[in-house]
Amino acid sequence: MESPVIYVISDSLGETAEFVARAAASQFNADRKFEIRRVPYVNDKETLREVVEEASGTVSVIAYTLVIPGLKEELEKLAQSHKIPAVDIMGPMLEALTKVIAEPPKMEAGLLHRLDDQYFRRVEAIEFAVKYDDGKDPRGLLYADVVLIGVSRTSKTPVCMYLAHKKIKAANVPLVPEVEPPAELFKIPSRKIIGLTIEPQPLNEIRRERLKALGLAADAEYASMERIRKEIAYADRLMAQLGCPVIDVTNKAVEETASKVLEIYYKGEREVG
Repeated sequence: MESPVIYVISDSLGETAEFVARAAASQFNADRKFEIRRVPYVNDKETLREVVEEASGTVSVIAYTLVIPGLKEELEKLAQSHKIPAVDIMGPMLEALTKVIAEPPKMEAGLLHRLDDQYFRRVEAIEFAVKYDDGKDPRGLLYADVVLIGVSRTSKTPVCMYLAHKKIKAANVPLVPEVEPPAELFKIPSRKIIGLTIEPQPLNEIRRERLKALGLAADAEYASMERIRKEIAYADRLMAQLGCPVIDVTNKAVEETASKVLEIYYKGEREVG
């Protein structure tokens, strides 16, 4: 007996229907071979007619995910006329969801993969934030959507991670008076750079708590008011030199700071666009 052919027809990639078809085929004896022929990106009735005509010459089943209006009905009509079993992979679930939420589906092809693209962009942004955190590799500044600069403990890293989850590639550079800022910082548009500043007293408290958490003396120079004022003054001068927007993060939650960064970023994108 010839091997049955499962035709997978989709107006997108067809991966969902193929996965279901393979899962179903695996339930039969190992010596029973199924051939799966995927026909992706179908957007016209002529293609449907050609595929069904081909399928009619074999022992076949059609599995499909079609959401473009008219194509599903055409395929069902063609399959019925050629006496080929056809299985709608997505239809029953769409109908069930419609009953539950009382809202019609969009009926647009490829939405799942658009979501996949969003996911991969988010992962890419997170990996970017980790790789170029804390000025590790200044070369990354040239490829960042946003570069945050500021003295230590101004929430640069958590804000970058928050932005990454919004699919924004963010890098950050700590500003230290004794360390020359990376040359790359002066090669990128000032609209891509955002300075984070903070009042001395709250920063003093934050740094003291940080030292305690590390098991170090809270009165170390890192947390001294003199040192903090020196760092902030240096950061202020550099931010003014760069001509970048500045956000005061004093008593602000990470989400609040990130929201301000996004506001500045999208405004800059609109002006350039």
